[in-house]
Amino acid sequence: MGKWTLQEFLERADSYLTNELSAEERAEFDQFRRENPLFEEKFLQHQELISAVNQYQRRAEFKQSLDEVFEQEYRTTAIVTRLWNVLRINGVAAAVVAIISSLATLYSTGYFSTIKKTTSDYSALRREVNNVKRNVNAQHTAIKNINNNQNEQPDMHYGATGFLLNKNGYVVTNYHVVNGADSVHLQNRLGQSYKANIIYKDMAKDLAILHISDAEFIPSKNVPYSFRRQNLDLGDDIFTIGYPRDEAVYGEGYLSSATGYAGDTLAYQISIPLNPGNSGGPVFDHYGNIIGIISGKQKGIDGAGFAIKTEALMNALNDIPEEVLKGNLDLSEKNSMSSLSRTEQIKKLQDFIYIVKVY
Repeated sequence: MGKWTLQEFLERADSYLTNELSAEERAEFDQFRRENPLFEEKFLQHQELISAVNQYQRRAEFKQSLDEVFEQEYRTTAIVTRLWNVLRINGVAAAVVAIISSLATLYSTGYFSTIKKTTSDYSALRREVNNVKRNVNAQHTAIKNINNNQNEQPDMHYGATGFLLNKNGYVVTNYHVVNGADSVHLQNRLGQSYKANIIYKDMAKDLAILHISDAEFIPSKNVPYSFRRQNLDLGDDIFTIGYPRDEAVYGEGYLSSATGYAGDTLAYQISIPLNPGNSGGPVFDHYGNIIGIISGKQKGIDGAGFAIKTEALMNALNDIPEEVLKGNLDLSEKNSMSSLSRTEQIKKLQDFIYIVKVY
C-alpha cells in the first residue's frame, strides 16, 4: 500500500468524500485510515469542515429558491414572509455557528499550523543564478559586444543538480527545479552542455525525469552505482556531490531521521551541509549506492536537510507512460564502487552528475 504525506492524504480525502475514487481506491484509503490513527483524526476533522461548508451552501440555495418563490408568486402573502424571516435568521445563524465550531476545532488540533509550517519552514534548494554577480559575466558581455552577429543565449534563471539514471540519457532532478522552465540544459564537469527534455513531472513527490535529447550527447558506459531500496539505519554515513557553485562540491554526514519534513515517510532527514543548488543531487551510502535525492532543508536549523527516498523514485518511474520514453529506463543493479576509497568513488561519480540549468 502506498504511503502518503499529509498533503497527499487530504487531497485523497477530498476525492473520497466526493465519490471520485474507485472501489479499490476507497478500500485502500479506508485501510490506511485504520492503520494510521493520526491520519484518521485529520480525516474526521476535514470531513466535519466540508460538511459544515456543504450545509451552509444548501441553506444558501434554499434561501435563493424561497427568494424566487417570494418574488414571483407570494409577494403579498404575509405567512410566507414570516416563514422566510424565521428560516433566514435560523439558517444563517446555524451555518455560521457550525463553521466557527469546525474552524475552532481544527485550529486547536494544529490543522492549520501544520499547513502554515509546511509553507514557511521548508526551503527548496535551487539557486537563483541571475541574482549572483560573477566576474565572468563581464567577460561574456564584452565578447558578445565584439561579435554582434552571434545569437545571445537567454539568461539562466535557476541552477541545481541532477544525475544519470542509466546510460540512455535519463536524468532525475526535483520538480521545483524545472517547474515553469522554457528550456533545460545539463552541463557536465568538463563544461559540455546538452539540451534536455522534461518527460515526466510529479509535484507531490517533487521529482522530475529528464531525457538528454542533444545529438552531440554520446551515451556513456553503465552508471557505476545502484539504487538502494532498503531503508538506512539512523547514524549511517552518507555523502553527496552537487552544484551549489559552478564546480562540483562534496558533502558528507549521516542519516538523522527515517522520515522527512513534517513526518514524510517517503523522505529522509539528513545531516549534511546544503546550499541553494544542491536540489536534485544524489545521496549515497558508504558503499556508493543511491539512497535518495536532495530536495530541501528546514529554515533556521543547521544540518536539517531532506532527501526523497529511492522508493518514491521507483514509484515515479513506474508511472511514466511508455509512449513518452526514448529508450530503456531500467536502473542499474550493479555497484562497481563498493570496494573503492572515498576519493576514488568521487572521481568515478563526477562524470554522471550534472549542473541543471533552467532558462
